[in-house]
Amino acid sequence: MSADPQLEAFCAFFKNLDKRCTKSLYKFYTPDIVFQDALHRIEGTESLERYFSSLYSNVTACHFVFHERQRNGQEAFTTWTLHLEHPRLNKGRVVEVEGCSHLRFADDGSGRVVRHRDYFDAGALLYERLPLLGGAIRLIKRQLDA
Repeated sequence: MSADPQLEAFCAFFKNLDKRCTKSLYKFYTPDIVFQDALHRIEGTESLERYFSSLYSNVTACHFVFHERQRNGQEAFTTWTLHLEHPRLNKGRVVEVEGCSHLRFADDGSGRVVRHRDYFDAGALLYERLPLLGGAIRLIKRQLDA
């Protein structure tokens, strides 16, 4: 765990993020935020709010468990496990995916994030959980492991 209050506040926000909280993004991100993950690149808080609102619209449950945290100057990293329930993934059962976030805090002392990049296995989260595509991807992974 980090002793950095800005990083801890950010993790606490994401730990409780759901479709009702997306309007609070402005507290944690600068207006010119650049957010990137394995599937999207989003610029600006308005676009990010729309992205999170649509992302969470069909989610049954979602929460993050944060693990290691490091901050050096304006750069920070945190590892996490995502616990996601979605009716169209994994037959509605919980999907767990480990990942890491790289954050860059603004230089203005506001504690808000100007860059956020998430690293995770998109296949483990999404593609392997889809009915037809998932079977093919799991078969390919087994053959690569052999």
